[in-house]
Amino acid sequence: MAGWGAAADANETRDLKSAAMPVTFSGTVGLFMAAATPSTGTAALFLSPWGFEEMCVRKFWRILAEDLAAIGIASLRFDYAGTGDALDVADEDEGLTLWQETALAAAARLKSLSGCERLILITQGLGGTIATTLAERLPDVDGIAFLAPVISGRAYLRELTMWAKMIDEGMGLEEAQRQTEGVTVASLRMPDTVADAVKKLNLTALTRLNTPNCLVLTRPGRPADTDFARHLETLAPHVECGTYEGYDELVSNPTVAIMPTVTGNRIVEWAGSIAAQSNKAASINSETPIAEPLVGDGFRETPVRFGKGERIFGILCEPEGEPNGATALLLTTAYDRHAGWGRMSVSMARALARDGIASLRFDNANVGDSPPLPGAPEQVLYSREQHLDVAEALDLLEARKLLPAFIVGRCSGGYLAFQAAQRDIRCQGLITVNPYSFSWDESRSVDEALRYAPRSLETYGRKLLQLETLKRLFGGQIDAKSALRNLATVLGRRAIRSTRQLLGVFPFLAGVQGPVISGFRALAKRGVDMSLIYSARDIGLDHLHEQFGEDGSGLKHFPDIRLTIIPEADHNLTPPYARKVYLREVREMGLRLGKA
Repeated sequence: MAGWGAAADANETRDLKSAAMPVTFSGTVGLFMAAATPSTGTAALFLSPWGFEEMCVRKFWRILAEDLAAIGIASLRFDYAGTGDALDVADEDEGLTLWQETALAAAARLKSLSGCERLILITQGLGGTIATTLAERLPDVDGIAFLAPVISGRAYLRELTMWAKMIDEGMGLEEAQRQTEGVTVASLRMPDTVADAVKKLNLTALTRLNTPNCLVLTRPGRPADTDFARHLETLAPHVECGTYEGYDELVSNPTVAIMPTVTGNRIVEWAGSIAAQSNKAASINSETPIAEPLVGDGFRETPVRFGKGERIFGILCEPEGEPNGATALLLTTAYDRHAGWGRMSVSMARALARDGIASLRFDNANVGDSPPLPGAPEQVLYSREQHLDVAEALDLLEARKLLPAFIVGRCSGGYLAFQAAQRDIRCQGLITVNPYSFSWDESRSVDEALRYAPRSLETYGRKLLQLETLKRLFGGQIDAKSALRNLATVLGRRAIRSTRQLLGVFPFLAGVQGPVISGFRALAKRGVDMSLIYSARDIGLDHLHEQFGEDGSGLKHFPDIRLTIIPEADHNLTPPYARKVYLREVREMGLRLGKA
């Protein structure tokens, strides 16, 4: 694999970081980060927000954990019951109580693993509410950091409703496709009993708080956050208040999220100052972290670390019995964590296992819970270094005798799947879903493309006919300059498609088509099973038509490629029927390759 960038240099390992140590408890998965320097005797427990906000802070939590470890503070971050990689909840009637019990079990496991009796709770969003309850049940909570806390449950639920609409519009979801039942954001639905409990929350009504130190980081333009900080001053002797710098840039979209470095440094300094006050050293820890499989209905899931220096974190999902199909390698999309958008990868992996198909889902380097490769670019999407992650994932499957394997990816994951399949003969199948492109011009800015990604011409046409869109355009709520630029881009690509006969006359227009068609030919020659899935109006179809013609007639040269178009579906396959089509295609390929 040499030659795929500085990160591939076998000598460049001195800065290689391992992923945190996975552990399992109470039906969930946690990630323990041991102190990298002599322990301060204090450990940090991360209490996450819910839903889309949790997806956005996932990488931030990992960076904070690494920085805390560097100053002698061990930590644990985990998924609440029924979220992320945790087992699904059979009975949702407990409201927030079940999440509080998961947090209590996490605190006990952290103390056991770190040898520390004293804890600091680092929270965001709903995690702050859970922290106030946890502090009442634990005797040694030295401090709580409240990042953008949920002060009023009713206000929070209203905010989630607005958030959901903005996210759906940003993803190109049509009004008829939106999930409006209950509290649903980014395809994640909050259990009704949890929503009922949240509705009653009011942190300004707290009458006691069992911790001496608080840090409250407030959001700009949110006076309720500042009022809450003032209220805490009546409950705790040491309350520090500041601005959550970079909050909006962090939670707007995990794909383009910017890590709030200034805020992160402040949290670490605050935690370090509290830990320095403790005069109780950590006890010698004799427990070896073990991640026992989580066993569910027809599946067992084992958290794993793999790759050079155990740098990559993922979840291996296997059937209860012997596998009877090929193993699915489920790639992440952009910077979404390996659980997938709306836990899509979790639900798919478990459904596949019930049909005898094993799978591996994991975070690429510098995505979610996997630290970056030394020497690799900060922007990892569409980079050559990501091929190393896929190769090492296939190494793990080979070592565990789980080959043959096929690769599954959506959007940028679809691009990576296509590229990786060409480079590794262990890949015997390929499924791509709504890939933006199969080839990337490395001179193009990935950041700019992600922030101003164009949509299909059909989508623009439908949007312009909507009165609401026109109101937002003339009201300045839509970036007209970016919209016009994207429209020009789409029209330009249509013009290129309409003049495909000119490709031979103007070689520069054939630059993109060449490697894509060559790649498909190489895969077909190797006998790789291939399936292409698109939503009917996805921008990726424009790129497919650039390669194979307006009507896809060029696919006749690849008779074994299956093309599936899903009507009335968005880029993320939000409608349940769209996900069923996706799952069916993955299941059929797994069983087909298993028989072969």
